[in-house]
Amino acid sequence: MTGHAPPAVRPVVTGVGVLSAAGTGLDALVDAAAHGKTAFTTVTRFDVSARRTTRAALLAEPVPLADAVLAAVDQACRQAGLPAAETGGDRRATGRGNRPMTEPDGMPVLLALHSDLNTRAVTAAVTAGASADWDVAGVTRVYTGACVAAGTAVADAAALVATGRHHRVLVAAGHLVEPGVFAAFDAGRALARDGELRPFSAGRTGTLLGDAAAAVIVEAEPQAERRGAPVLARLAGWGRAGDAHHVCRPEPTGDGVARAVGAALARGGVAPTEVGYVNANGTGSPLADRAEASALHRVFGAHTGRVPVSSSKAVHGHALEASALLELAVTIGALRDGRLPVNAGWLGPDPDVGLDLVLDGPRAGRPRYALTINSAFGGANTALLVAAR
Repeated sequence: MTGHAPPAVRPVVTGVGVLSAAGTGLDALVDAAAHGKTAFTTVTRFDVSARRTTRAALLAEPVPLADAVLAAVDQACRQAGLPAAETGGDRRATGRGNRPMTEPDGMPVLLALHSDLNTRAVTAAVTAGASADWDVAGVTRVYTGACVAAGTAVADAAALVATGRHHRVLVAAGHLVEPGVFAAFDAGRALARDGELRPFSAGRTGTLLGDAAAAVIVEAEPQAERRGAPVLARLAGWGRAGDAHHVCRPEPTGDGVARAVGAALARGGVAPTEVGYVNANGTGSPLADRAEASALHRVFGAHTGRVPVSSSKAVHGHALEASALLELAVTIGALRDGRLPVNAGWLGPDPDVGLDLVLDGPRAGRPRYALTINSAFGGANTALLVAAR
């Protein structure tokens, strides 16, 4: 596929799996996001007594990262109605097995993880578990591109499906709050000093980290229809752009974000006025939020004040490499339920933001299209355009 033409084969999402600090499963996450029920608590899994900030959004029961990712994969595959592998005999009892795989070499897996000494071992464990349970091809690509890693993986999955290279792709991601990354963010003064993540709000002081594991099944729409799979949403467009401005500071005008969103809209053949909700990157960083707001003004122009915006990070925390997939899940749930998530942590307006933020409770609405946006250190930006089913 070249340029930004609408895809010949429409990629849809047929399964979603989630573990987050809000609980297990998509419903728990979507309900927390809708009502602004934040999940931050004092970190106890390692010593934070010397840190400026001591709070994060943590899973109720700590588990190894590979196990968390595999649990999300299991949820997504079950919801999509995929057949279990022959070796996953206990899953044959679900009644969803005994159907032949349509991918001759198994479904490819795109995995987003933090790059550290454990990446190889986690990848191997996810490959072994997913291959044994779900007849997938194993992890075929690992994404470590910081906070846009999962968004990049979803864009690639959508392109693989849209161009007919695969009928179905599994995208998975995971991040657990660990002492090294926590210390680095704290030392860099990136974490919120008051222990609350307040996207786009006056008085915001930074972000807060969060645990997450998530997985989605991206599938060709005709294939999903033939096997009677549930279609949760459609990936109508996707875009990526780089700023090359600074190693960690955002480009002040939001140029890269605006170009990523513009590419997603162009690929979907959708006008800015057709977008009815934006799940923004919204990390709570004074500079990053202002740059993102500037980007949204560039994209939507006079329509900006009529586009509801919130950042679900205010509820589930910043899950770094898993963030984009977690926020895609929130966006899919919002379109499904007709409840736009609250922009939690709000203290008051920032005159440099000027967005229609969702405040004081979930906003009823059933937009046809929603955007979910992510940005990373180094100036990378991704945008996913999600269409209601």
